[in-house]
Amino acid sequence: MKLSVVILNYNVRYFLELCVQSVQAALKDIPSEIIIIDNNSLDDSCAMVKAKFPELRLIENKENVGFSKANNQAVRVAQGEYVCILNPDIVVTENTFQELLQFSQKKPKKLGIISCRLIDGSGQFLPESKRNFPTVAVAFQKLIGLSRHYYANQIEEFAETEVEVLAGALMFLKRSLYTTLNGFDEDFFMYGEDIDLSYRACQLGYKNYYLGTTTVLHFKGESTMKNTAQSKRFYEAMQLFYKKHLKANIFIEVLVNITSALAPYIPNKRHPAKRHDKKFVFLKSPSKWLENKNLAAVDSIKELPENTYFDVVLDLNYFDFQSVIEYVNTTKNKFISHKFRPKNCSYFVGSDSSMQRGEVVHFDKFESRSYF
Repeated sequence: MKLSVVILNYNVRYFLELCVQSVQAALKDIPSEIIIIDNNSLDDSCAMVKAKFPELRLIENKENVGFSKANNQAVRVAQGEYVCILNPDIVVTENTFQELLQFSQKKPKKLGIISCRLIDGSGQFLPESKRNFPTVAVAFQKLIGLSRHYYANQIEEFAETEVEVLAGALMFLKRSLYTTLNGFDEDFFMYGEDIDLSYRACQLGYKNYYLGTTTVLHFKGESTMKNTAQSKRFYEAMQLFYKKHLKANIFIEVLVNITSALAPYIPNKRHPAKRHDKKFVFLKSPSKWLENKNLAAVDSIKELPENTYFDVVLDLNYFDFQSVIEYVNTTKNKFISHKFRPKNCSYFVGSDSSMQRGEVVHFDKFESRSYF
């Protein structure tokens, strides 16, 4: 078997369904398996997987054991030569895994972890796609809202090159390397585990790579950094990273402790974008069934009135995943946001930006709710 895709789920049933549909399309010609591990979700995620994807391997934990432990648990039963750790709020294209495999096979010596260019639901590039190792000074700068050195801005967005740290939302590597690294450090419950794994790969002489030529959709982006409790968890993870990897001295210890202590009380300067009342319209969908639900369809967003907010729904019954991601990537309009209808589903999902929580809209009832 060539590839095992591991998807860790926690209470994101609707995004998970879209994710799995995209992964299945991308694995069509690859000997592969999909392993879904669920951290005791309280929605009907597991029931959905059993009903709609009975051929997949589902692991149901009875408690939330965290990101690191759950992924390690799944990889232990994986059979693929390669493994891809994937968030459930990711949408890949039909070519994503082929491109990652092709790159891996042409760089066989000391190949570490690979990831790619991430964009949010509005098509904006997510800078966490490529990062530098977070020195204490860099982490402190990020705390006060200066992220220039935290992200690998010295690397061009569409480059294909070595990088120090990759995002845990998508990490692609040989399963043998994952085993050599002993997987994610389970002392990291949430946040920091991707930095730690990237760092340990480099310490062993492996080279991590960022593929800016391959783009996937990541709805959530940095939305988990919006409140003080989550910000505090991030800096506690950094504290654990420094204690583990940096030589202890009184200056570092004091600075790390101060940074972690201040984290909950310094407001995040990146405020969520304002939500607007929006009208829904489907793009290039057959109009017959839409008319029965009082829904409209257009062939182009140029048909929409100017200066009016719209949610444009991209229906995966009529688009392939490659086309959807290319469309979102190239369509930038402050009045237009995008939502995505999975195949054969009566809802659509999406998020207006990386600073907003994802949402689900059941178009039969037009009930919208925040999801993450």
